[in-house]
Amino acid sequence: MMYIYQNVDWPNFTWDNDRLLSTLSTVRNLQGRIIGKMESIGFNLRNEAVLETLTLDVIKSTEIEGEVLNPDQVRSSIAKRLGLDIGALDNSDRNIDGIVDLIMDATKNCNEPISANRLFGWHAALFPTGRSGLYKITVGSWRIDSTGPMQVISGAMGKEKVHYQAPNSSVLPKEMTLFIDWINSKTDLEPVIKAAIAHLWFVTLHPFEDGNGRIGRALTDLLLARADGSTQRFYSMSSQIRKERKTYYNILESTQKGGLDITNWLSWFLNCLMDALISSDTILSKVFFKAHFWDQHSTIILNERQRLMINKMLDGFDGKLTSSKWAKITKCSQDTALRDIQDLMNKMILRKEASGGRSTNYELVE
Repeated sequence: MMYIYQNVDWPNFTWDNDRLLSTLSTVRNLQGRIIGKMESIGFNLRNEAVLETLTLDVIKSTEIEGEVLNPDQVRSSIAKRLGLDIGALDNSDRNIDGIVDLIMDATKNCNEPISANRLFGWHAALFPTGRSGLYKITVGSWRIDSTGPMQVISGAMGKEKVHYQAPNSSVLPKEMTLFIDWINSKTDLEPVIKAAIAHLWFVTLHPFEDGNGRIGRALTDLLLARADGSTQRFYSMSSQIRKERKTYYNILESTQKGGLDITNWLSWFLNCLMDALISSDTILSKVFFKAHFWDQHSTIILNERQRLMINKMLDGFDGKLTSSKWAKITKCSQDTALRDIQDLMNKMILRKEASGGRSTNYELVE
């Protein structure tokens, strides 16, 4: 089996521009429309959109690796770093704060050069305890392959299938220097194509013992932010990759086991990015709806508990809202929760759900 990095001309990638031109033009047009639309709205709404996008990005990038984060903790961690007041904040653990810091640095400081130390800092942020799950790993430096070659494996023990074997750790200092110099170089290469190549190149080198996927996607976000000419994110590539995870791994594997013509990889990446840009309308429409809701109800007097719960519903409340959930989240008595809810029903903000059931559920009046 020959891997892409074993080709004589590695890493001199080639591709067919004609096959990519139409999709690339559509992507660039969609990027321009989104950035133009967001620049035309107020500062607060833009920050709200960034909060929604980054929250989705962090959650979905981690889900790709099979780990599920608490959405409220992620949202709170990002809100703190953006200086946004979203009411009562959930305490976030250091693992969540770590990946939030990584994504924030990649996007907010997208125009700062990449260096080995910056990547080491990202890696250390992902693994603040020096462990990946139960296992101690090398953190903040390139992998050393102390237990054998770095392989991507699936299947039960004894029936493992090797999907990919990364370059030997002895070549990483030289290979990563070459990669970092290329990232920082100013070339005529189309910025979105550069983001696609960087993603493939980084995960092919697989320079860390763990966390390569998340750091690779952060590098993609950094280069897409440069392509947008904006340090604010209004669409999530990681969210779309999560939706297409199986296809993502298949195209990655076939590319890593092929020659240096990466047209198929670039075509998949551009189509995935196009879908991410189209999907951003859902995120942005939620932000606009929330702003419109508060404009409509700006003269209505509400207490802090009511504001907190309404915002949670506008942001996408998990499950059905009941008086007991209200009491638990706002840390009040059941009687107080019922009074809060009844007050909002009188003000035509909440209503009982028609579905009924054993518990009475409530929803926002649209």
